[in-house]
Amino acid sequence: MSNSRELYVLSEAGLGEAVDALLHFAEGRKKIALTGDLGAGKTAFVKAFCRRLKVEGNVSSPTFALVNEYVFWDENDQEQLIHHLDLYRLKNVEEALDIGIEDYLDDEHYCLIEWPEIIVGLLPDDTVFVKIETQPDDSRRFLFSNVSDAIN
Repeated sequence: MSNSRELYVLSEAGLGEAVDALLHFAEGRKKIALTGDLGAGKTAFVKAFCRRLKVEGNVSSPTFALVNEYVFWDENDQEQLIHHLDLYRLKNVEEALDIGIEDYLDDEHYCLIEWPEIIVGLLPDDTVFVKIETQPDDSRRFLFSNVSDAIN
């Protein structure tokens, strides 16, 4: 298992390539922590991720709901879930525990977490960390890592 991978995406159209690279890097791991400044493209990346897995229906930011769930069918035609969490509005880890964060982190489904910094100590050891940085030419740098240090 590689420790990190870097990828540059020139436009939103290239996000599918970034999703494929993440899935390859993750090697089946399903807990994914997404960091980056406001407007870096975390939600756009989640939308591309859901398109790649053929989620039906609308994929949107759970900023106010905190958690959205999406359904897709795997290669065995089994229904699967994607939990999409946005922790931006949470003030402390206790608020994360109040929304049942541990249930999302402990199940077998994908869990994509925007603004995970507040819960880094709760994340499973096999979490994949994705740092998205806006570049001067408006492209995006993606850094996939196995360690939370890479997101700070």
